[in-house]
Amino acid sequence: MFEKVCNMLGEHLGIAPESIRPEQKIVDDLNADSLDVIELMMALEEEYGVTLPEDDMANIKTVQDVVDLMEKLQK
Repeated sequence: MFEKVCNMLGEHLGIAPESIRPEQKIVDDLNADSLDVIELMMALEEEYGVTLPEDDMANIKTVQDVVDLMEKLQK
């Protein structure tokens, strides 16, 4: 799951997926803006056929937060 999230982040943000680490903050470290975050969440919803709860999305700060949320929703 981490690799897939990194690939999607890399594609959306124009950065090398292999340079992304779990502890990096999506906005502060990867320089994503709010539109980037929304587009990423929509892409994840489409890719995995899930709906991301708004409450959970508000708590997403790091790459690992995204991975954890997606893994939770896959169960």
